[in-house]
Amino acid sequence: MRVGGRAEWLLEPATPEELRAAIVAAREDGVEPRILGGGANLIIDDGVLPGVVITTDRMKRLFRPVEMSAGLATELDARIAPSPREDGLRFVAWAGTTHQKLLTSACELGWSGLEGLAGVPGHVGGGVAMNAGGKWGGMWDQVERVLVVDERGELVELMRDQCSPTYRNGGLGRKVVASVLLKFRLDSTHAVKQRAREFLLAKNKVQPVSLWSAGCIFKNPDPKLADGRTAGQLVDAVGLKGTRIGDAEITDLHGNFFVNRGQATARDLLALIERARSVVAEKTGVVLENEVKVWLAGP
Repeated sequence: MRVGGRAEWLLEPATPEELRAAIVAAREDGVEPRILGGGANLIIDDGVLPGVVITTDRMKRLFRPVEMSAGLATELDARIAPSPREDGLRFVAWAGTTHQKLLTSACELGWSGLEGLAGVPGHVGGGVAMNAGGKWGGMWDQVERVLVVDERGELVELMRDQCSPTYRNGGLGRKVVASVLLKFRLDSTHAVKQRAREFLLAKNKVQPVSLWSAGCIFKNPDPKLADGRTAGQLVDAVGLKGTRIGDAEITDLHGNFFVNRGQATARDLLALIERARSVVAEKTGVVLENEVKVWLAGP
């Protein structure tokens, strides 16, 4: 969103073990750290964020794994010729890998499953934590295992059936994603690239992808409560498209996309979100729940 203040403390681990150590250090100091991925689903308040922010931006490793009896091992030696694309059909992605790097790499191999991430910004860690995706599928559809830093500060590997992801929620609680093992389906390279291209073009027609936004602001409500309408359709129905507070605006293109027109502050955006929630609740009876995350600064 290009808004927000600064962090009191910022830690930049480069490996899963460094991520674990950073989390443990913060907790031992009595602070629950905030984990910053790509910031694609986040509004950061103006002012100073108290405590510790840990960014995954240096954790960008993406590789095809070696399966060993002890569990998930390291990447293949770079001096070894790459395996045929038909082998394995799996990637290990560290938390800071971008969705687009992951998708591009899968497309080049003709590995299908994540084409729905076309045009979705952000990092894999955040994508797993919030079950990123849309009508063409979500991140957890392809998850086989996930490596997390748990509540005790230990690196723990969880199998897919040990997790309970739901709509826009990876169900991990306080566990922090360090890396994930993703399994794909084999297809032709052309077919996978074509689907990703088609999904991206479809999104470009209805979403302001070139403007500063945090994606969808609200979760889609229960269809029974909203007469089958999405959050964006509810905002549109009450006449709020185009509404502005400062440089924060609800776009004319999509009622669930709020954008920064250049000089918006976090307070402008938060005020606009609350106005939309209030008006929709008053006129339709539906109380919209945030999909976007909000980090509030100290006094």
